[in-house]
Amino acid sequence: MLKTTAALAPDGQPFHIVTLANQSGTQAQMMDWGATWLSFRMPMGDGSVRELLLGCSSPEDYLHQGAYLGATVGRYANRIANSRLSHRGITTTLSPNQGTHQLHGGANSFDQRRWTIESRSDQSVTFKFYSADGDNGYPGNLTAEVTYTLTETNRIEISYLATVDRDCPVNLTNHAYFNLDGVNQDSRHHRLQINAEYFLPVNSEGIPDADLTPVNGLSMDFRQPKTLMQDFLTDEYQRKVSGYDHAYLLSAACHNGEHPAALLWSADNKVKMSVFTTKPALQLYSGNFLQGTPSRDGETYASFVGVALESEFLPDSPNHPEWPQPDCWLAPKQIYRSSTVYQFDWV
Repeated sequence: MLKTTAALAPDGQPFHIVTLANQSGTQAQMMDWGATWLSFRMPMGDGSVRELLLGCSSPEDYLHQGAYLGATVGRYANRIANSRLSHRGITTTLSPNQGTHQLHGGANSFDQRRWTIESRSDQSVTFKFYSADGDNGYPGNLTAEVTYTLTETNRIEISYLATVDRDCPVNLTNHAYFNLDGVNQDSRHHRLQINAEYFLPVNSEGIPDADLTPVNGLSMDFRQPKTLMQDFLTDEYQRKVSGYDHAYLLSAACHNGEHPAALLWSADNKVKMSVFTTKPALQLYSGNFLQGTPSRDGETYASFVGVALESEFLPDSPNHPEWPQPDCWLAPKQIYRSSTVYQFDWV
């Protein structure tokens, strides 16, 4: 189903909202502004329906928040240190939007632009976007597509494609925040498991400041399920960024997208989310700075009410070819492909 809003986006055109639905009554909503995942509503066994995503009360509210709620972010998700790229002896300066650094592709980037609806059906929609040479400093013209598919087994499958005409790092992801309890309450009581033996320490600005570090014996260890609250702020790794906001290098078994990279359980233990991805890393963000973000009920969210698990390359990867992951630089005639699946089940 396609809905056109009366409200207008900054380009003077209405927002277009697509609703996907399956036979069990689950519904997912996306909009063309930012190719944003707005909502995921799943019927529960007791006859109720639970909203599992954080979101705003209206499309125009998404223009007035900096949390990237449900947005498709790029060209490069996460941070680029000092807004500079170094590749084959060439240094490129990007547009900073977080101090001297660039976050999620820069200001007014993919999350705040109009994507075109290329195709849609009852259970799938494809958005397309063109980014011109020099956009936020990035080299070359880029064309990107993202396809959302809702399956009969309550999976949201997100597939990305991109091409460029000059060498450019590409790292597309979705920035959904999950609260599997379906209420506006602290999500640090969710249990989380991440299939990763290494994480990347960062400084207070979220910039990597050390080599990949084993999680063993640290608060960063989620190889066995535990609540985010259990070890929250117990060491300097977290205190630097007011909680969890770190990338995990996923175990090799996850890389084909068939073995779960992460599992998340609601605090009431009624909903489980499984994350599958072909990307080498997951960014865990515990919503440390969500306070004041417009909420679905027309009020504002508090910090920590949602958990983000963003599939990606490691932050600042364009400047770290030594890290053990595929090359994040895309060349002309190559095709960027990645897939991430969020599967929701009743426990």
